[in-house]
Amino acid sequence: MNVLIPTDFSENSWNAIKYAVSLLKEVRVTFHLLHVNNTSTTEMGPEIQGSGTLLATPDKIKVTAQLHELKNNIITQYSSNKHTYKTSIEYTSFIKGVRNQIFENEIGLIIMGTKGASGIKKYTLGSNAGDVITKVKCPVLVIPENAQYEEPKHIAFPTDFNLLYKERIVKTLKSVTQLHNSFLHVVHVGNKTVSLTDTQEKNKSFLTYSLEAVQHKFHSCNSLDLEESIQNFVERKQINMIAMVAKNLNFFQRILFRPTVKKMSYQTKIPFLVLHE
Repeated sequence: MNVLIPTDFSENSWNAIKYAVSLLKEVRVTFHLLHVNNTSTTEMGPEIQGSGTLLATPDKIKVTAQLHELKNNIITQYSSNKHTYKTSIEYTSFIKGVRNQIFENEIGLIIMGTKGASGIKKYTLGSNAGDVITKVKCPVLVIPENAQYEEPKHIAFPTDFNLLYKERIVKTLKSVTQLHNSFLHVVHVGNKTVSLTDTQEKNKSFLTYSLEAVQHKFHSCNSLDLEESIQNFVERKQINMIAMVAKNLNFFQRILFRPTVKKMSYQTKIPFLVLHE
């Protein structure tokens, strides 16, 4: 398995690395540590850190040394004969750098740190993390800065059943649940008084069939206040991770990106697994 971890050497990116090596401790993984350095852009945005943001003063020797030190720190603190590490510097835009790595190294998962959903909900499509999770066709595990690693014993999968779930989405979902024998909670977010359409029923049936080998249960949440419904569910079921399909942008943005006055702790403490077809 090849996993890409963009880094800017911040605490947030280190937190993502700690989470990644703990989550995949029993899996044979090559971790690709990437720093993106582009002198032609000023996309520094205060909203994102720990996700490959750009250095103001590019210095290849310095960055190479930092990557080498980072690699040694990981090996020292998280020694594992199942993990290997490679380092790369991309001199291009952040998204292009990430795409280059996916193509060259057959990346199966991106793990990146952020300053929580508050760092990606606002003007989301203009930020590095927002661009990755909506424009790069690779599963992404987003680790908020306040997330502390816990075995993901309970994973929530909010859905409105409006999407037909392609094979890759279900395969990724199943793979992650099998890492730690997680229990999957499929949460239908919608008006309980309105019946599912024929399309929604078919998609739900397909999901039921596809998840046969996974411990799972279907739940319903009232969507009058979507964020609060998700927050309550996360607390009630002690959810350790939230999985979502990026293609369903309207639904996805409501849960992860929509600006809200209330501070939702699930947005700042719970990792998000973003699934792509």
